[in-house]
Amino acid sequence: MLTISPPISDPSSMVTIVDRLRTNAAAHPDATALVCGEQHITWGAFDLRLNRVANALLDMGVGKGDNVAILSANSIAYAELFMGIVRAGGCATPLSSMASPDALRKMLEDSGARAVFVAEQYLHLLADFIAELPMVRVAIDFEHADFADYEATLASAATTDPLIPIAMSDAFNLIYSSGTTGTPKGILHNHQMRAAQMDRVTPNGYDDNARTLISTPLYSNTTIVAFLPTLFGGSTVYLMPKFDAREYLQIVEQEAITHTMLVPVQYKRIMDVPDFDSFDLSSMRVKFSTSAPLRAALKADVLARFPGKLVEYYGLTEGGGVTVLVADENPSKLHTVGKLAPGNDIRLIDAAGHEVPLGEVGEICGRGPTMMAGYYGRDDLTSDYIWRNQAGEVYFRSGDMGSFDADGFLTLSDRKKDMIISGGLNIYANDLELVLLADADVTDAAVIGVPSDAWGETPLGLVVLREGATRSAEDIRDRANATLGKSQRLSAVEIRETLPRSTIGKILKKELRIPYWEKEPT
Repeated sequence: MLTISPPISDPSSMVTIVDRLRTNAAAHPDATALVCGEQHITWGAFDLRLNRVANALLDMGVGKGDNVAILSANSIAYAELFMGIVRAGGCATPLSSMASPDALRKMLEDSGARAVFVAEQYLHLLADFIAELPMVRVAIDFEHADFADYEATLASAATTDPLIPIAMSDAFNLIYSSGTTGTPKGILHNHQMRAAQMDRVTPNGYDDNARTLISTPLYSNTTIVAFLPTLFGGSTVYLMPKFDAREYLQIVEQEAITHTMLVPVQYKRIMDVPDFDSFDLSSMRVKFSTSAPLRAALKADVLARFPGKLVEYYGLTEGGGVTVLVADENPSKLHTVGKLAPGNDIRLIDAAGHEVPLGEVGEICGRGPTMMAGYYGRDDLTSDYIWRNQAGEVYFRSGDMGSFDADGFLTLSDRKKDMIISGGLNIYANDLELVLLADADVTDAAVIGVPSDAWGETPLGLVVLREGATRSAEDIRDRANATLGKSQRLSAVEIRETLPRSTIGKILKKELRIPYWEKEPT
């Protein structure tokens, strides 16, 4: 397998998350580790459950580095499975509940998972093929003749810590990047990568009796980068199985939540709750955002009305370069995703692989302490993902386009694959979307390239209007085009009820483009 060496000064000084959880349980066994609805579990009980999960897996024949899959909504069982798999020396492989049955089959086959743990609400996604795959099947919360029972399996397992030796190079988790269509790619993270992320625990206060509310799914790296630091810090994780904006605010108020990780679409829905200002949110210390651009206007609204710091991370599930925007400390830079995190480096390159001058747009290539071990079983894909500087150091190509300003703040332009080339000119969809979103009647917007006989492709705007708005698509288009440059103008605008999004809030542009590229240009 292709070896990637991230720039870490002293890996020997890092502590594995497995070891830290043992220490936390011993230090305060009666403190609360996890809460989900009416359920909660103490650190001492959580530690014993991790031992049972680990020993049950060892009894199944799961060994060092074996992949173990989970398909479930957020729950305490999910959390103990994730960490119990890792304690057994296995590799947690959380599966997307947004994936099609075909994609899930490909994930399970590609990973070679030795076992899969399934919640009843997602059983239908696997029902047509799961019996054909050579793996142990365990039902988390239902009874089925072809599945072992989760609680019965754990009840028969030992409670002693198996004390499996863990090296920093050992696999920690495998996350599949394609959850809806296409061929899934397994992003492999090892213990060193996850341990390197724990440098944010103390600076962000995760070890100061934090109460972190998580409402995005545990199969997403967005969630994991808040879930793991909270556990590493010995604090408490609150899990929402399904996000609801008003319920979220109620939990923050009732449980005095101090930390949270949200994606931009969740911030929008929360801030739009009609009686938002009636909730006591004064306990909140730090709010994080990642996975998609958080628009400047929304950041400003969050800063004005939602207590606590607002911190935006830019980075990839694959890892590499990371930037951080502490929004409350940089009110004039809300249009950016911040500056380089410590120990990180980002270079911007053109189509030929050469670095671009300051201020110009280029593809973002990053290098830092948190880099994936590679795409699982695909050295060819991993190699394609790499750019090397003149010294031969490895940087990951992001596929994102951006530029640095004179102060070192990074502004995102677009995904490289979402860039529209019309008449030989590059058009960044993000620039057009910002103009559409500046219209008071537009609440959501996406711009995609569609076929054009005259230009090759041309930009099309897809918008969602506010409730009660009666303006025509043509009027929305004309207002936007009056602001846009001649080469940027929208060929048309279409009004939609909603735009398709993933569970972490990313607009699924591939789905939006399909109907237009399946027919002939007009």
